[in-house]
Amino acid sequence: MSNPWQRYADDHARTVDTMTAALLFACFLFGSEINFPRVRQPDPVGPTIALAAVACGSLFWQRTRPRTVVTVTALCTAAAGALGMLLTPLLMAPLMLALYRLALHTDRRTTRWAFLAALALLITTGYVADPVAHPWPLKTLGPAAWLLLPVATGNAVRFRGAYVEAVQARAEYAERGREEEARHRVAEERMRIARELHDVVAHHLALANAQAGTAAHLSRTHPEQVRRILTDLAGTTSAALREMKATVGLLRAADDPDAPLAPSPGLGRLDELTASFESAGLTVRVDTEGMPHPLSPGVDLTAYRIVQEALTNVTKHAAAEAAWVRLRYATDHLTISVTDDGTSTTADAEPGQGFGLIGMRERARSMGGALKAGHRAEGGFEVTTRLPLYPIAPEPEERNP
Repeated sequence: MSNPWQRYADDHARTVDTMTAALLFACFLFGSEINFPRVRQPDPVGPTIALAAVACGSLFWQRTRPRTVVTVTALCTAAAGALGMLLTPLLMAPLMLALYRLALHTDRRTTRWAFLAALALLITTGYVADPVAHPWPLKTLGPAAWLLLPVATGNAVRFRGAYVEAVQARAEYAERGREEEARHRVAEERMRIARELHDVVAHHLALANAQAGTAAHLSRTHPEQVRRILTDLAGTTSAALREMKATVGLLRAADDPDAPLAPSPGLGRLDELTASFESAGLTVRVDTEGMPHPLSPGVDLTAYRIVQEALTNVTKHAAAEAAWVRLRYATDHLTISVTDDGTSTTADAEPGQGFGLIGMRERARSMGGALKAGHRAEGGFEVTTRLPLYPIAPEPEERNP
């Protein structure tokens, strides 16, 4: 995050460059007057002003051509040293600013070579062309230390800027990832709610239709049975409304006081489910093999919905009078088989056809299980699914190129 001075410098770059050049021009002239006592100081006023003007004037291009500015300021500083001036920080100020800009806008290797070249030029000029014969530490260690300072500072600022940009990029990437994950979860939740609505509506409407048809058929010959069937029909529609309210209630906010609190159905309600088909003329028998194991809520709901959808398909698409539900518990999985003794009358009963079978396969696969459906050799139709006792990640589907 930039401070007000940085924002002002970015917005008024030409004004800041002009003020900087004027200030460093004064520093160059003042630094040219510094020397040791009792040392005869050369007095080349004209050349000094010219060198200061060229060195500071080149700073107007420090943002666009930093290499050229370093070269010009280094030559001007070396020429000042050849005139006998002491290489002080004031005299080297234009070169120091040029090296700082170079380190800020280029890579470390370029800055290193520019620093070494400028230092070699100043040291060589000091030893070869210095008319005053200044002490050697002032011609070597002094320039090296003062020129190294802006190089190190520029590299540090550039690295910090790169680090901040990297952190911001990672934060933006993480934010995009969270948004994509949220959209993905919303899509999955919509698909789950759509499957729930399909199962609830298809089951109860098919059952209500069968009960109404049976009541109409028996209305003249068995009026007592018609009353019982109509009572069951009222219970069927009431159950449909309750389950639809519970399913649609998943869309409510978490803190909504009207949100439903009823638990999701499971195999514990299997007797209630099978009994609801009796009034539609379908006798359902449930057999259990093995020791029943507790199921996770997801697997329990999936098993219940698969049985519900399979029996609903029997009622809708098969001329059957009886159906069997077999639950076989193993150590790590549950196998469910739903069979009937009727004949298929629609394409929805064909293996791999219809939305009912597609929904059941998707439910089984979402829990890490598998489902098979098809005609039996001895007649009727069979739906078999194998579910793990606890949900596992489904294997990815193979796609043909």
